Amino acid sequence: MFVMPVEQTLRKAAEEIERGDLASLLRARQRLVGLVTSYPGRLDLRDRLAAVYRLLGDAAQAGRWSYLSEVRDEAEVAAFERAYRTPLARLEAMNWVSGESGATTQTARDRLVALQGEADAQLRAELSVADDRDSSWGTNVLVLLGLVIVLLCFVVGAVTLVMWVYRWFTG
Repeated sequence: MFVMPVEQTLRKAAEEIERGDLASLLRARQRLVGLVTSYPGRLDLRDRLAAVYRLLGDAAQAGRWSYLSEVRDEAEVAAFERAYRTPLARLEAMNWVSGESGATTQTARDRLVALQGEADAQLRAELSVADDRDSSWGTNVLVLLGLVIVLLCFVVGAVTLVMWVYRWFTG
């Protein structure tokens, strides 16, 4: 299997972007997606991928990949935020694996910290709702009683089956 070096892949993608036809743009997008997957911390690759999505007319994906950039189109960011409605979904969609310390620019670090804070607040809110929905003692007792009844039915059924099989063989 042949693995193309990053710079060579970038040159190929640039040539395909320059051609400008849909098939070439889709190939360039695929090359850049592969690079961003392999090197998720490289902001320059994310910017190039955003540019391809821009050419393809996909504002949400352009906003997704330019979210951490120094210069970004706020309409694209808004489209990304509409497509990925929660902070946690946006954080996961960006495929950023190295935390804010892995960001090479202060802007990217600031945006990651802000988004992580929003995601943390979302998780805390979801957990507090889950805590509010915890069952009362009465409900827990009813569930336990139901499980005991099911277990008893199982035991009675098993004993009945064993007795039936025994009678069948001893006849």
